[in-house]
Amino acid sequence: MIKWAGTTFRFHPLFTLIMIGSAITGYFLEAVTLFGIVLIHELGHLAAANGFGWRVREVQLLPFGGVLIVDELGTAPTREELIVSLAGPLQHVWMILVALFMKWVDVGASSWWDYFIEANLMIGLFNLIPVMPLDGGKVMQSLLGYLLSYHNTILYTTWISMILSLAIIVIAIIQLINGHLPLNILAIGIFLLVSNWYAYRQLPYHFFRFLIGRGNRMSQLLSRGTLAQPIVITKHRTMAETLKLFMREKYHLIYIVGETGRIQAVLPEQQLVSGYLDGKKPGSAVSDLFM
Repeated sequence: MIKWAGTTFRFHPLFTLIMIGSAITGYFLEAVTLFGIVLIHELGHLAAANGFGWRVREVQLLPFGGVLIVDELGTAPTREELIVSLAGPLQHVWMILVALFMKWVDVGASSWWDYFIEANLMIGLFNLIPVMPLDGGKVMQSLLGYLLSYHNTILYTTWISMILSLAIIVIAIIQLINGHLPLNILAIGIFLLVSNWYAYRQLPYHFFRFLIGRGNRMSQLLSRGTLAQPIVITKHRTMAETLKLFMREKYHLIYIVGETGRIQAVLPEQQLVSGYLDGKKPGSAVSDLFM
């Protein structure tokens, strides 16, 4: 763990093992180069997050990138999350261009610049795979949030991530059967699978965090005016089921209709969220809020 410029940088054990292994096997320069690339990648995320005023608790460094641990879990605008997610991979673009220029003017060893370019391509493209917590997974989650309810967004994103993580493990095993030794790919695949299984177990907590931060986000939307997305339910539908229909970038008005289709009540979403967070049982009907 390193504290630098007010930010805590934590090395994941997997990254530490790869760095130590590279140094022992005589690839110390390559290991240092890999560390520098990963660090610049994360500094891109960090700069974007700080620019939006996010509260960054720490940066976890991984062999293929890193993860920003922030307090804005599901509460920041989707546009900001997209920019922060893409800020890391974009660092590889200028690093590759600098390397190509250095090769062109014949500065330094050409073989090292070739490795530098290859490492940037590998880390940059790998991070764009749609698997959480990779940048591609975060972009996928942000884009799905425009189409699906937030609960379904995080649920489907986690399942897709677990399936693709398992595919990475299968590819590594196939290579192992064919006589190759893809231990790095296997380790990363297992890490991603375990991370997403843990994320799946934490979905209720993740969604609860979303609801807690809902008030601030809706205040931002209402302050500049926004179109309301109606949600139509019967009075017997539970609050928990109704909240799972909420979309991240939409303000909702909940219409409660009777059996004949007549509107019995219209609730602003704040009333439903407040009622749920103030201690109503998850199985309580929405009608408890107005009857």
